[in-house]
Amino acid sequence: MAEHIAISSSDDLQAVQKDIGYSKLANLDPQYALYTSFVPPLIYAVMGSSRDNAIGPVAVVSLLLGTLLQNEFDPVKEKEEYMKLVFTATFFAGITQAALGIFRLGFLIDFLSHAAIVGFTAGAAVTISLQQLKGFLGLHNFTKKTDIVSVMSSVWGSVHHGWNWQTILIGSSFLSFLLFTKYIGMKNKRLFLFPAVAPLVSVILSTFFVYITRADKKGVQIVRDIHKGINPSSIKQINLSGSFAIKGFKIGVTAGMIGLTEAVAIGRTFAAMKGYHLDGNKEMLALGTMNIIGSMTSCYVATGSFSRSAVNNMAGCQTAMSNIVMSAVIFLTLEFILPLFKYTPNAILSAIIISAVIGLIDYKSAIHMWKVDKMDFLACIGAFFGVIFISVEIGLLIAVVISFLKILLQITRPRIALLGTLPRTSIYRDIDQYPDATRVPGLLILRVDSAIYFSNSNYVKERILRWLRDEELQKLNNAPKMKIDFLIIEMSPVIDIDTSGIHALDELYNNLRKQEIQLILVNPGPIVMEKFHASKFTELIGQDKFFLTVSEAVMHCNPNSNDESLNNNQTTEKHNQNFTV
Repeated sequence: MAEHIAISSSDDLQAVQKDIGYSKLANLDPQYALYTSFVPPLIYAVMGSSRDNAIGPVAVVSLLLGTLLQNEFDPVKEKEEYMKLVFTATFFAGITQAALGIFRLGFLIDFLSHAAIVGFTAGAAVTISLQQLKGFLGLHNFTKKTDIVSVMSSVWGSVHHGWNWQTILIGSSFLSFLLFTKYIGMKNKRLFLFPAVAPLVSVILSTFFVYITRADKKGVQIVRDIHKGINPSSIKQINLSGSFAIKGFKIGVTAGMIGLTEAVAIGRTFAAMKGYHLDGNKEMLALGTMNIIGSMTSCYVATGSFSRSAVNNMAGCQTAMSNIVMSAVIFLTLEFILPLFKYTPNAILSAIIISAVIGLIDYKSAIHMWKVDKMDFLACIGAFFGVIFISVEIGLLIAVVISFLKILLQITRPRIALLGTLPRTSIYRDIDQYPDATRVPGLLILRVDSAIYFSNSNYVKERILRWLRDEELQKLNNAPKMKIDFLIIEMSPVIDIDTSGIHALDELYNNLRKQEIQLILVNPGPIVMEKFHASKFTELIGQDKFFLTVSEAVMHCNPNSNDESLNNNQTTEKHNQNFTV
């Protein structure tokens, strides 16, 4: 246990440098990120249900907050208003998270798909890395915009008079060292301690180098003095009136949802890995409470950190005690250690953040999405390019919009499958999946793979009529033309139907009567049957037009069919081997 705490403490010391860098992403003084690593973890350790979530400021939320906040107030010229908005937004972020937990509305975060999160996170990682070029190159004048075009224009515009070669040397040397130790840790899991302590070693060496050479007098930017002491109260800076409340609510809800998504994703990952239950609603309540209290103690939005959680896991931490250890280390840092960071170069902080966020670019998941689901890939790429070419909030909006469009597309355009019988069986399957399935002469057997609502009822009706007009059948290779006497609709997947859906079936039935085609329905669910009875649709088409299985419906429509083939199921497993995707 002592060894685990020692390793965790080492990780917490190097997290101090990351926190200082994250505060710059949020346009805040360094101590505010340390405040955020002190109070919220203590509250989460008591209220949270995850044993592995390490709480504190994270890069993506810090960047999102900094971008949204500076659109309202200048962090330098309007610092007082800016700080008020920081704490107001953090308060509303906590209220949002706690409310989702209290009212059990956690399912809302699931609308932000995994694909959208992967793209948004990767875009944020690129944007964060680009923002670090200011410290990495020693620039004084740097754009406040986050898009790649503005950043690169600012960088190349100052190449002749703004770059500092000593700063570049320090940054590039230690970035190479950090990436090398990370590579070693990935290749050999037993050496995970190397990348864990590498940032701390880098800070010590770079600070010592700057101090003995007085490189700060040669243009190397350093951290300088950081305000000592634990969190002061910020209750009076929370402004819940007028435009402050509106702006704070808008920014807080956005940051709170992103923070919540990240924390829950991390918690679920480690809970599944270790086989324990994660209470999602309890998590939301814990995260919300810690951010509400954090807003009153000079903290900004805190959430779960994947890098810290991963290190804690590899160090063998089994409980939320790791968060208490981290708070203790931060307490010692705030009270006694901060003066030692006076000569720490900004370049090393930039290098630490760049090495940390590179791991957020999950290109393997993007490749997997391209192979499996092109719509998911589109959501991922849309979010990625939206973040790096426009802004963080627009990238997030694109991710949400594409995720919703995917849901709407699946709801409004349900799949309708053509069924055929497997040879020598009474089993009817989709002929696209089972190539040896054959159609029954005189019958058109379709399966609707969705509930039928107002959003898709007209599409379902028109698609079925297209099948009857042979428009779809002609797309099948060697599809024989035949006269259709019966339309059989397999309705097992139709779990619900509304009045628009029943009206569409009404119109379909009337259209079929004109063509002298009988409508047969197979296995509607209990809710669907209840609504059919209530609307008198069963009386319209006749009680004898409902069957339990497709084979029974086929027997009714074609009494002269081979009874032996309908009752022989011995070859089912053989034909299942021919299943193709």
